[in-house]
Amino acid sequence: MDPIDAQSAVPEATLELLRALVSHLRENRTQLREEWARRITEAQLLTAMSKEEIFAEATSIYDNYVDVLETGSVEALLAYARNLSERIIPRGVQTNEVVGIVLLLRDVLARSLFKKYQADFALLNRVLDAYEPAANRIAVTVSVGFVQERERVIREQQEAIRELSTPVLPVRERLLILPIIGVIDPLRARQLTEQLLRGIRLNRAKVVVMDITGVPTIDTKVANHLVQTVEAARLLGATVIVTGLSSEIAQTLVNIGVDLGKMNTVGDLQGGIEEAERLLGYKVVPMIESIEQQIIQQKA
Repeated sequence: MDPIDAQSAVPEATLELLRALVSHLRENRTQLREEWARRITEAQLLTAMSKEEIFAEATSIYDNYVDVLETGSVEALLAYARNLSERIIPRGVQTNEVVGIVLLLRDVLARSLFKKYQADFALLNRVLDAYEPAANRIAVTVSVGFVQERERVIREQQEAIRELSTPVLPVRERLLILPIIGVIDPLRARQLTEQLLRGIRLNRAKVVVMDITGVPTIDTKVANHLVQTVEAARLLGATVIVTGLSSEIAQTLVNIGVDLGKMNTVGDLQGGIEEAERLLGYKVVPMIESIEQQIIQQKA
């Protein structure tokens, strides 16, 4: 809903109370802001931040808070909450801390209202009826903004970890090595396929050595996916050499009916690299022999 529409939907009497509330909060801004910052420190929230940093952020949040009460629009506050989250999440600030400081601000402001209107209980009730829905909406907005940003960071970290866990390494021209360590679940298996095929295209690879020495076991579903990955690589013009097959994994492949004759397998990684070089036409010779050949060529 548009901020103007949101405000127009509020009864005039409530708007009048909110305007008086906003005026009170602005007049007492310094005192209330300092009280809030003190309460944050006493509650041992935002401990990863200095007192100066806490006060600076408290000032910004307070001003955004009052603006929401005045305009009914949470867009600026949501943008600020996301920006704040980007800065404090890497420092280890937790969701409960963010929720806690917002609830503390609500408490500090409510206590101020009790003090201001304590002589008129009926008016106090009307003020609180106007204030509490807006305050709750603000608390939810800040909390949701923080949680969304935290989830985004977690997704990015998970993606980075997955990419690091399945590196496609170019060893030499047209040759890639894919060392796999740890448990392969269906999600990781799909990512493995995507990274491998992307690496084949980017490096114009002809041979890939996929080493699974560090994989303790795989289930039938993942085994099928492994076979499909080998076939997909073949369709892109690359031969996959699988090394490090354990007896358990070999038995799983046999049980699902994989024709191992169609899979190029070698016992260990060194043997796989040697087979890959043979397929690519490379010949490894001792250094002394190589030097002698160069001398002969120079004399000729």
